[in-house]
Amino acid sequence: MKLSDIPIWERYTLTIEEASKYFRIGENKLRRLAEENKHENWLLMNGNRIQIKRKQFEKVVDTLDVI
Repeated sequence: MKLSDIPIWERYTLTIEEASKYFRIGENKLRRLAEENKHENWLLMNGNRIQIKRKQFEKVVDTLDVI
């Protein structure tokens, strides 16, 4: 099974590009959020690659009125 076989809404982590499409938030905004919130539980660093934990970030977005 390839990663592309797993639907984006079932993946545990998302790349910046995937998260941008899923959450409809710009890539630059997501990178800035990751940089400003390096120690949040929704962020995972895989080497120098940013991974966003989908379910945890969904909870964060649910509490926001403006991003």
